[in-house]
Order: sequence, then structure tokens, then C-alpha cells
Amino acid sequence: MCNRYRMTAKEVDLAVTFGIRPPYEKDEEYPVGDIFPTGKKTPFYGKVIVQDGTERKLERMEWGVPTQVPSARDPSVKLTKYVTNVRNLNSSFWRSMLTTPARRCLVPVTAFSEYGLAPGEDGKKPLHWFDVPSRPVFAFAGIWRPTERANAYGFLTTEPNTIVAPIHPKAMPVILHDEDSDRWLTAPWDDLKDLVAPYPSQLMRVEGLVTADADNARSPVLF
Repeated sequence: MCNRYRMTAKEVDLAVTFGIRPPYEKDEEYPVGDIFPTGKKTPFYGKVIVQDGTERKLERMEWGVPTQVPSARDPSVKLTKYVTNVRNLNSSFWRSMLTTPARRCLVPVTAFSEYGLAPGEDGKKPLHWFDVPSRPVFAFAGIWRPTERANAYGFLTTEPNTIVAPIHPKAMPVILHDEDSDRWLTAPWDDLKDLVAPYPSQLMRVEGLVTADADNARSPVLF
């Protein structure tokens, strides 16, 4: 699963790249640093792009859609989990968001990461960063919904391509081509199945090996 990504583009650049009309918000980097869900009481926010009528808007939402799941110790007790990655597209939990264009969004990204399979010399798994060199900022295919705490979003994952698979063989985020952003925000769900596919590996690169506290990048993939 992808539970850490980076978004260092300024908001004015997001507006230009994704067709958000002026006036732009304050020209600053938001948020600063990596984005990862806490999965706890304190939410972590990112920016998403939604369609509002004929225009696109940049909005602040919490990463991780809450759901109730049985406790492993006592199934009669329900726990709140914050789900960041959308994998089972046939799940009724996601279907209303997937089939409603107004509940789809673009998640702007400048890079995303996955942990390697084997620990390094320090005993920690290395964190590998992926980006798209020809696109300083790109977008994941996202969904969102209102919750009691805040509007919350997640993004779709799919089979990994050949650059991601050796590091993370289970899945990778669904990266949209620029020309598919409008379709994702407006088209019927049945016309979008072809977008849920691995991004071409020849257009990506993996760079840098850093370690991070694994507790900062743990969130469940359910369903």
C-alpha cells in the first residue's frame, strides 16, 4: 500500500497544472514535508482537487476514510480505522463514491514512496521514492466523502508496474495521465475502468533511499 507521499508544488502551480481558475490561494507550499496518515485521533490533511460545477477547486481534506471494523480481540467491539488506499473496487463501501462523479477527486503528488522488502544495516526497511520526471506534479485517482470529523479522501491502487514491483509487489497508486483528469472527475464509472491500470514504468524513476519511522506509515487496507 502507499501510505506516504510528497506534495511540494506551490498552490499556484497546482492551479495552472490542473486548470483551477483564479483567484488562487496564497502562494505557498502546503503541506510542508511528507504526507502520511496517523490513523489515530489527530487527522493529517492534504490537498485534493474536486469538480464544482464547471470549475475545479482546491480543497483541504483528511487522508483516510473512516470505517468501523471488529476488534481482533473482541469482534463485538467496533474500532474506527482510517482507510487510505482503495483496492477492492467492487466493495459496497467504495461504490457510492466511485459511481458519483462529485465524490471523485484528484490527489496532487510530486513523489510517492514504498518500503523495501528487506531491512537495511540499521534494521529498518529503506524507503524508496518514485516520481515522474516529465511531470513535476501529477495526480492519483482519488475519492472522498464527508465525515463527522472532516471531509476525507483516499486513492485507488492497482497492480504494480515493473519499476515498483521489485520493491512493493502488491500494489501501486493509480496515476492519471494529464489527459484523463477530466474524465476521472466527470465521466460515468463504467467508462473509467481502463484508467485503473499501472502507470507506464518507462515514464517513472525511483530515486533515493532513506529510512523513516515505520510507525508514521502504517494504515490498513481493508475489503
